[in-house]
Amino acid sequence: MADNTQTTMTGRSGGRAGATPGRHARLSGDTARAARKRVVSALAGAVSLATTAVVLVLAVHIVFVAFEANTGNELVRRVAGWAHDLAWQFKDVFQPANPKIAVAVNYGLAALVYLLVGRLAVGLVRRLD
Repeated sequence: MADNTQTTMTGRSGGRAGATPGRHARLSGDTARAARKRVVSALAGAVSLATTAVVLVLAVHIVFVAFEANTGNELVRRVAGWAHDLAWQFKDVFQPANPKIAVAVNYGLAALVYLLVGRLAVGLVRRLD
C-alpha cells in the first residue's frame, strides 16, 4: 500500500503541501482584521448617513420657509417638527427682523454644526481601523 500523506516543505508529514506552522493563526488574524475593517466601515457609513439625513431635513425646512410652503400640508408640518427638534439650541442664536432670514441663518448654522461634527465623527471612527 502506498502512503497517502503528503510531506510538507519542512519535512513533516500530514497537512497540505507548502503549509507552514502558524499559517492558520496568520489567516485567523487576517480574517479578524478584515471583519474589524468591515465593522468600522459600516459604522462610519451609518454615522455619515445619519448626519446627511439631519442636514437634509434642516435644509428642506429652510427651503420650505424661504418659499412659503403650505403649512397646512402634512409633509411641511412634519419636516418643520423634525427641524425644530434637530435645531435645538440654534433656533434663536441670531434674531434678525425678517423671520425667513432668522430660519435660514439659525437652522443653517445648526446644519453646518451637524455637518462638521458628523464629518469629525466619521474621521474618528475610520481611525479605529
